[in-house]
Amino acid sequence: MKKIVVLFSGEGSNLSYLLQQLHKKKLEIAAAITNNPEAGGIAIAREYGVPVEIVDHRDFADRDTFDRELVKRIENYSPDLTVLAGFMRILTPLFAESVRAINLHPSLLPRHRGLDAIRRSWEDEQPEGGVTVHWVSAELDGGEMILQYELEKEGFESYEEYHDAIRRIEKEALAEAICDVLKCD
Repeated sequence: MKKIVVLFSGEGSNLSYLLQQLHKKKLEIAAAITNNPEAGGIAIAREYGVPVEIVDHRDFADRDTFDRELVKRIENYSPDLTVLAGFMRILTPLFAESVRAINLHPSLLPRHRGLDAIRRSWEDEQPEGGVTVHWVSAELDGGEMILQYELEKEGFESYEEYHDAIRRIEKEALAEAICDVLKCD
């Protein structure tokens, strides 16, 4: 069975979805790693018996030192793939060159790279928004695209409705991309 390591920073909703849909069914989530000691996803991973590692970026002098430690921790699990699922760190070339990783981004790249992508997508003039799963590269949200899910903005009466819809489809897109890459279907 293929193994992945999931990196996350927040509530862990994407991690939760992957645990429910894929873990021990189509692949094994060998570990979950967070940079945030207060992340809600820690409890979710532990509920499933998945090892959790906390690598707090604030404990490191710079990005390279943090990424070096992060790469070391990931390599301890020998994953077939590393999945960034709401991991809110800009990674260095050292990470991109050392780890086979994909990232979930909540916009149709190349539009809206970086932070606050859902809001910027909602406010732009395009009739659709969506999500992208792409390979991690040294360029922020710039790696080769694996897949995109589009969502028409028409019909949403508020940003909150649109935001919630994006958050729903991103989970499905991420699971599909993981299985496409690992051929786990």
